[in-house]
Amino acid sequence: MQTPCDCSHEKSPNELLIIAFYHFTDIPDPAAEVAAHKKFLRGRDVTARTYISAQGINGQMSASQKDGESYMRWLEERAEFAGIEFKIQPHHEHVFPRLQIKVKKELVAIGEELSFTERGEYVKPCEWSQMLVNDDDKVILDIRNDYEWKLGHFKGAEPVVCKTFKDFLDMAHQLKERLRDKPTKVMMYCTGGIRCEVFSALLKKEGMKNEIYQLHGGVIRYGEEEKAKHWRGKLFVFDDRLGVDLGGEKAEVIGNCHHCQAPIDNYYNCANLDCNELFLCCPSCLEKFRGCCKEECQSAERVRPFQYSHKPFRRWYNYVKPKNVSEIIQDKSHAAC
Repeated sequence: MQTPCDCSHEKSPNELLIIAFYHFTDIPDPAAEVAAHKKFLRGRDVTARTYISAQGINGQMSASQKDGESYMRWLEERAEFAGIEFKIQPHHEHVFPRLQIKVKKELVAIGEELSFTERGEYVKPCEWSQMLVNDDDKVILDIRNDYEWKLGHFKGAEPVVCKTFKDFLDMAHQLKERLRDKPTKVMMYCTGGIRCEVFSALLKKEGMKNEIYQLHGGVIRYGEEEKAKHWRGKLFVFDDRLGVDLGGEKAEVIGNCHHCQAPIDNYYNCANLDCNELFLCCPSCLEKFRGCCKEECQSAERVRPFQYSHKPFRRWYNYVKPKNVSEIIQDKSHAAC
């Protein structure tokens, strides 16, 4: 286990830890595991967004050093989580609004039975860096969302934008045909590693014969060890920070404002509660469009008060006061983070 003590960074006593992790393991009763997590974390200085399924666990949390280390030890000491790896970053404040631990049907929504023992070969960050330079016949796949790609990516990588299982399956077939009878190596990466586990297993299941490699620990681990070498822009993260400089090195700006195309790397959610589109925006356009992604959203029925806050907007009920409980129930389908 990589504990906070292993990091060379000099920490202040009040500094928090941001911990990312996932682990595939059989969990017979995910609801009971959620309850066990909540019991262990009750009263601790922790916020999190963690999902548990019959396949295992996928989580992110921010915690005090004491409580973060206690939680990691608690998982490590349990047989079902033996071998779990943690990616740890220091930060000055919590990055999640609350402690959220939920049951999820799948750790990564794919709708397909996959064997995660049949996946791409793990590549350490230092090996990945060398392969980017030395291997000529390769294709580098970014297995993330398009908004993550726009903020930052490896040089020479191509995005794989897949929102549904059908998208993944179509992409797998296209890649298989594109590289048929070629010795081309397939290199893939994502933020923390879990999406590569799924997509590489899918490629294997579909009969792809090419050598498949995945960046072990994802871009987070790469940044810890290799800094921003061969990387352009920031790394998108699914917490209040939204984007971070890789390895602590000041990132070049490669994103563009959604409205005026000026160079920018700040993401915002559209102020229209029923849109909530995540978009890059410069300060001038943010004010001009009152926090909205397009003019139509400015005149929508439910629009958040204009604000410059770079943090993600919270759920709609933080901005709109419903008249009664029935209205809350009726509007739950519109809730957006």
